[in-house]
Amino acid sequence: MKQNILITGASSGFGLLVATELHKQGHHVIGTSRNPEKYASRLPFKLIALDLDSEQSINSLAERVFAEVSRLDVLINNAGFLVSGIAEETPVELGRQQLETNFWGTIKVTNALLPQFRKQKSGKIITVGSIVGLVSFPNGAYYAASKHALEGYFKSLRYELKEFNIRVAMIQPTAFKTNILDNSSYASGKIDDYNQLRGKIESFTNNLVANAGDPAIVAGKVVKVVETDNPAFRNIVGKGTSTLIHLQHFAYGILEKNVLKQLNS
Repeated sequence: MKQNILITGASSGFGLLVATELHKQGHHVIGTSRNPEKYASRLPFKLIALDLDSEQSINSLAERVFAEVSRLDVLINNAGFLVSGIAEETPVELGRQQLETNFWGTIKVTNALLPQFRKQKSGKIITVGSIVGLVSFPNGAYYAASKHALEGYFKSLRYELKEFNIRVAMIQPTAFKTNILDNSSYASGKIDDYNQLRGKIESFTNNLVANAGDPAIVAGKVVKVVETDNPAFRNIVGKGTSTLIHLQHFAYGILEKNVLKQLNS
């Protein structure tokens, strides 16, 4: 069945892949971008402007979306960015920006569209989180915090929206080959005490990127969730996820032990 779908951050990365695949499947896709004019001419779906850091942009979103469609079946929260760096070296202001965009921006977009979903008594809200919303790794404390916050928020929201026939789901990818590192913000100040750890983190990250999976796998998972009437809340996708799925209570220790072992080797 053809659905009207809005996906934020659809001009690159996971967002572009998901939007393109959903369009191929016959759905009516509206994507968002900070600068849609840069990409619109080469995309097969409609692209509108949205800045998650702008109250004005978010407040006008619903009006602009419903000028294109009479109803919205699916919201896919995908837009965001990565702040990378040792926690103590990262300025609090940069960390605050991470939370403002990834967490609060996502919540504001969701709230802008919830009245229409409630009026319809139907809808689906899918949020692209991350494996670091479940298990934190070094060099990304604020990013992990933003993804943990999304996990907790939407875990509660799914109960509150159930009576309105609105389904809530999370997608938690592991490492995939995207441009997230190229577009990330880095802490500029360096503390010498962390130099040894920093070198190990760089080696670990390079290895992670080299062995990262094909992001098309994530796009496929999102499409499956879109087309499932009652999807599971948590949808982990990527290498090594079986441990998390079957041993959630132990996964934190297992994964963190493996990461620390690699960093200390």
